[in-house]
Amino acid sequence: MTTLSAVPGLGNDEARRRVGREILEGRTGVAALDRYTEYVDAELRRLHGGAGAPPGGVALIALGGYGRRHLCPYSDIDVLVLFDGEPDEPYLRRVLHPLWDAGFVVGHQIREAGDLVQLEADNPEFLLALCDARLVAGDAALFARMRESFAVPSTYACVLESLQALIDARYAQFGGTLYQLEPDVKDAPGGLRDIAAARTIAAITDPALLQRGEEAVRLAEAEELLLTMRALLHLERRRNDNVLAHELQERLAERLNYPGKGPRQRVEALMADYFSRARAVARILDRLRRTAPAAVGLNLGRTRDGVRFIDRDRAIAEPETWLAAFQAALDGDAAVSDQALDLIRQHAPRFRGADFLPSAGHRAALLRFLEPRPGLYARLSEMHDCGLLGRLIPPFRAIASRVVRDFYHKYTVDEHTLQTVRNLERLSQRPRFASLLGEVDAPELLVLALLLHDVGKSGDGDHAQRSAAMAEEVLDMLQLVEPAREAVLFLIQHHLRMSQVAFRRDTEDPEVVREFAALVGTEQRLRLLCLMTLADVEAVSPDTLTKWKEELLWRLYVDTYNHLTTQYGDELIERSQSAAREYVAKRPPDLDAAEVAAFLEGLPRRYLQVVDRRTVYHHVRLARDIRPDEVHLRIEPVEGAWELTVVTLDKPMLFANICGVLSSFGMDILRGHAMTNPNGLVLDIFQFVDAERFLALNRGAADAVMHAIEEVVAGRSTAADRLRGREAGLRRRPVSRITPIVRVDGEASRKYTVVDIIAPDELGLLYRISRAISELGCQIDLVLIGTEGDKAIDVFHLTKSGAKLSADDQQALTAHLQQLLEAQA
Repeated sequence: MTTLSAVPGLGNDEARRRVGREILEGRTGVAALDRYTEYVDAELRRLHGGAGAPPGGVALIALGGYGRRHLCPYSDIDVLVLFDGEPDEPYLRRVLHPLWDAGFVVGHQIREAGDLVQLEADNPEFLLALCDARLVAGDAALFARMRESFAVPSTYACVLESLQALIDARYAQFGGTLYQLEPDVKDAPGGLRDIAAARTIAAITDPALLQRGEEAVRLAEAEELLLTMRALLHLERRRNDNVLAHELQERLAERLNYPGKGPRQRVEALMADYFSRARAVARILDRLRRTAPAAVGLNLGRTRDGVRFIDRDRAIAEPETWLAAFQAALDGDAAVSDQALDLIRQHAPRFRGADFLPSAGHRAALLRFLEPRPGLYARLSEMHDCGLLGRLIPPFRAIASRVVRDFYHKYTVDEHTLQTVRNLERLSQRPRFASLLGEVDAPELLVLALLLHDVGKSGDGDHAQRSAAMAEEVLDMLQLVEPAREAVLFLIQHHLRMSQVAFRRDTEDPEVVREFAALVGTEQRLRLLCLMTLADVEAVSPDTLTKWKEELLWRLYVDTYNHLTTQYGDELIERSQSAAREYVAKRPPDLDAAEVAAFLEGLPRRYLQVVDRRTVYHHVRLARDIRPDEVHLRIEPVEGAWELTVVTLDKPMLFANICGVLSSFGMDILRGHAMTNPNGLVLDIFQFVDAERFLALNRGAADAVMHAIEEVVAGRSTAADRLRGREAGLRRRPVSRITPIVRVDGEASRKYTVVDIIAPDELGLLYRISRAISELGCQIDLVLIGTEGDKAIDVFHLTKSGAKLSADDQQALTAHLQQLLEAQA
């Protein structure tokens, strides 16, 4: 076929028209644009040849899309004019002016060779354009010198950092979504810039990342469609316009022969094809951004032997970036390269723990790294071998290669500890225990506790207590919030307790279970301790965790869980108990001893394990001087959610009304506790997610929620009316496949009738259930609220006239609740 450049007297307008004709005649967009690029190359070579060589030499270098040979009809001609000396003005005029006269838009850069010795870090677009540099005409040796000076680790690190920032900024312009009704085929997520970004990341970090057959094909198919669309858009608009506007979608669908009886069907087929390709591109880029460790400033790349540092000198100066190499390897299912491990091994002794975790972001990154997942054991082992683990967690150095002679352990203390983490990775082999891990709020705390649980074996005495004392240093460094800190210390101090009870005590004795339940206090701690015990016992030796021991451990877990969720309300706080005396003794100066004691007396013992000490004292203040007609409220953020505390004297429908108001604001209730003391003081605590960010985005929103609760509790408005208004503005959810279940148990507790409810989680569910319970004359004394995905799992502790429900009352309640839930489903 005759090339465009060979046609005598062919002008730029005619060359552009030929691009369109070739595409519509069936030639691929990539091939047509390659030929158009050849035409522009030939024009540049002709102008260069007639301009006369300047002193010192010059190179005409194609950049960006032109460098990739993807030049669209009305795109800018991005050219770098590189002089080996002073720029020559006559040469520039003889080359550039004819291009402008021919109707080209030239985005030219003029540089001296010496300019490129120093990296232009403040010009990220230019750096990225250089990644696709291609010599068009001129001095090949000068071009080779430029490429050599560019292809160095410091430049690549800066390119990756710039590219990530540019991707984030570009995505923000489109709301972070590729699903635009009028998409920009170049700049929108999933567009041509994403294809170029994916290839740049792979080229710099590890070309093999885009050598997977399926992904390479998908990227090429998407590129073909998007380049074809962009070329036709240019020809339709006669300018560099890349937006697939509504009026152009119909034309392109017809020209590209998309199927359909009419224009609407053809457009739908076109856009379905576009979104399918764009979605594939966005997913490939997202994978590369996660697995080709190119996050902002991380100075990381990949080779065949694993994650490496791109710029060695920079890595040595930035120890806070070393953890990111292991995170990148974990994310990418890769190893850390020998280059990176040798660098860390050589230079780690120069730094202290704070040097690796200088900010809250770095501390959070360490906790995020510790989330249990396949590969964590291998990465922790690498960290230990190169000395980084002992720097991040200083007490761990004390057990390196430590030998403790006994009849049980088969590994050194450090390897035993790392084996416990490996056992968490293998939980899929034990599905019932694996389900517990999925229900743990902060599994990274479990791994942290495992890494610290035996560090006390570096000395003599009670190693559990010694380990807890040594762990304080790490918890201080990580600046853990108090509940997380208490959870880690609890696990370390009591990591032997569950195996002792399960394997050495008669767990058929209710008193044994009751004592153990009193120790753990909450379901979350029970799950954590159970998983820790399983991982710890199995890491002693390959034969230690027998099927029989596994069964004993599971049985203790189930019995304790049932006790916590059905009988914990039987255990009440008494003034004479040591826990109550301790809270009174350590009260802040503004609280009176009698005030604290009166508040605590008669609440379930579990309360002191559900909340931390500081929160207990806040609740005492909230309850101060409360009158029968008052409701004292408090809303505050807590670790990614919100917490509402309600203190009042007992009122009809109280719990139901609060649930209804929260639901009417779109809040998704995660957990709830309803507790009453013998004096009629009610303490309700709700944790909920504000998915619509009503509280975060609106000034005075917390006051609005609290005012609504006060109005409903006082009877000046109703939760039902508020919920109807909310439901009117929502689409109905798809029918759930979850079958509602109601279980009423009159024997599980000495004081309460316990009702277990499993149902699809719907707007206002808790309100409807608790209202139905109250309508039958039952009092809700205690409640546990839980959600698992779209499933609500709630446990109510009820009385009627101060006693457990009769058999007739139980039957009536079961029928009433079952009917309610089935109607909802």
